Amino acid sequence: MTDSTAPRRPHTGRRRNEDARTAILDAVLVLLGDSGGAPVTIDTIARAAGVGKQTIYRWWPSKGAVLLDALTGLAGDVVSAPAGETLYDDLAAFLTATFRGTGRASTAAVLRSLVREAARDPHAAGLVRTFTAARREALRELFARHGDEFAPDADLDLLVDQAYGVLWYRFLLEHHPLSDRDAAELARGLTVQAGARS
Repeated sequence: MTDSTAPRRPHTGRRRNEDARTAILDAVLVLLGDSGGAPVTIDTIARAAGVGKQTIYRWWPSKGAVLLDALTGLAGDVVSAPAGETLYDDLAAFLTATFRGTGRASTAAVLRSLVREAARDPHAAGLVRTFTAARREALRELFARHGDEFAPDADLDLLVDQAYGVLWYRFLLEHHPLSDRDAAELARGLTVQAGARS
């Protein structure tokens, strides 16, 4: 049997690496959700994922980097980019998905744990800022797709602040649920402020 006809061994290394990486990211989210305010460390992540610490450091330079990667992936799973025809359509879809995702028990536990860590750990606070900046950018990209619907003097930063301000205010104080109806009404109000017709 020549080299050209010999059966090739399957390449399992890449698959094994991807499985380990997924296990690490999943472990981060579980630990954040179940930590009850206790700090999440590289040691606890490694134990929960069933890997060595060196495996984690192969992909991420620090705990903050792996936490950010896990949270960014979670946000991407929860909120996909809408593709409606109008600003209102896209904004309503985006906010509804965001409200629903934030309201899930598992997601809410992760976010609350991260906020608690940020209150005592400057590095975690920086992580929160990086994460929220990415979510703000996602909303700004949505606005950019409908630039022709905005008034020339529309304040995009203020619109983004209002969208996420409602989310975080209700999420943290828990005085009112994050409902689909409220997401739609918020989208309508922001659309009017932007200078577009809903």
